[in-house]
Amino acid sequence: MEISEGGTAKGLFFRRFLAHPTRVGSLFPSSRALSDLIAAHVRRADGEYVIEIGGGTGTVTQAILSSGVPADKLMVVEIDSVMAEFLRKTYPAVTVLEGSVFDIKELLPQPAIGNVGCVVCELPVTLLPLEAQKRLVETIVSLLPRNRPFFVLTHGLGSPIPAKKLGLVGKRTGFTLRNFPPASVWSYARDPEALKEGPTR
Repeated sequence: MEISEGGTAKGLFFRRFLAHPTRVGSLFPSSRALSDLIAAHVRRADGEYVIEIGGGTGTVTQAILSSGVPADKLMVVEIDSVMAEFLRKTYPAVTVLEGSVFDIKELLPQPAIGNVGCVVCELPVTLLPLEAQKRLVETIVSLLPRNRPFFVLTHGLGSPIPAKKLGLVGKRTGFTLRNFPPASVWSYARDPEALKEGPTR
């Protein structure tokens, strides 16, 4: 089920921002252009799962599904209980993991453990203290195969995390003005070789 560009999803997102501004991090959900840009970075082998961290009201979720990822291979982590319930109702075939990303090892169902091919993070990571950023990076890296990059959305041109301090290499691999505010996608990995391959669907 596709989410309407105006109305229910945007209204819910705005209300949840007012309730938890630092958790949601933006007044508006990702635009269609930004969602498609993020989805273009998703790559996975047959049978691998995609993890979306910070699903919100599902604009990126829809784009990932439209890019060809099967619904039963997509898992969305959402800490906000209201938005998690919205995601469950809108995408009943997608697994919604309600809770903190830091508890993802306990939240992941058995088939996905050791079988995650791609992680995209939509959390407002620039608002996190360094220690929390470090925990987030370690959590994400632990989910992925060796030298597989992960991707972070940010409303800015600069790196949303201090890559060198966290033992990473990073580069901006996408940007769009067709979002409010304009946004970028950054790719990160432990090994520079992992960033040489461009995003594929």
